[in-house]
Amino acid sequence: MPAPRPYPAGVDEHYFTASPSVEDRRFPLRVRLAGHDLDLVSSSAVFSGHGLDKATAVLLDRLDEVAEPPSGGTLVDLGCGWGPIALTAALLHPRMQVVAVDVSERARELTAENAHRAGVDNVQVLSPEEVPEDLAVDALWSNPPIRIGKPALHELLLEWTGRLRPTGTAALVVGKNLGADPLARWLGEQLPGRRVAKVASAKGFRILEVGAVD
Repeated sequence: MPAPRPYPAGVDEHYFTASPSVEDRRFPLRVRLAGHDLDLVSSSAVFSGHGLDKATAVLLDRLDEVAEPPSGGTLVDLGCGWGPIALTAALLHPRMQVVAVDVSERARELTAENAHRAGVDNVQVLSPEEVPEDLAVDALWSNPPIRIGKPALHELLLEWTGRLRPTGTAALVVGKNLGADPLARWLGEQLPGRRVAKVASAKGFRILEVGAVD
């Protein structure tokens, strides 16, 4: 009998595995981020490797609806993939430290390479284990891995919202059909000192914002 999978059936292993078994087939990727046409590289072994997924595109298109991060602060892209959110943040906010976090080694390699290709030097790429315990976050932008299952997702979001400074905020893009509204209610219950709001909706997705401490 095969050993049980360490992640839910039907969920891609890149959400859980540093080195997924799927072939790491890399290819050029041309994409427009923050008003820049960029020649990047991607892979079949990462989430939405062939371009911007719909949820991330909605988040990046509606950044004017979320709180402006402070100049010179720290912004985290949680689950960076090949780097679209981290690169956008770095291009829009060159004085910020952008920390791109992903469990996948391949995703981290791609984000680091793409930061170099995009000409930004304010992106630091880390595995979850490499994140300093005392890292304090001014802004968290994420297309969170909803499909890892509610317990794992809740644990992940509590960990990272717990890293927010009192003035820090988080912007999360979540599909309506994947539980955006229940997740907003749950976050509000877990973070009573912060306002959790649905600040934008588009193409079947909601952007949830965790506000600063009241």
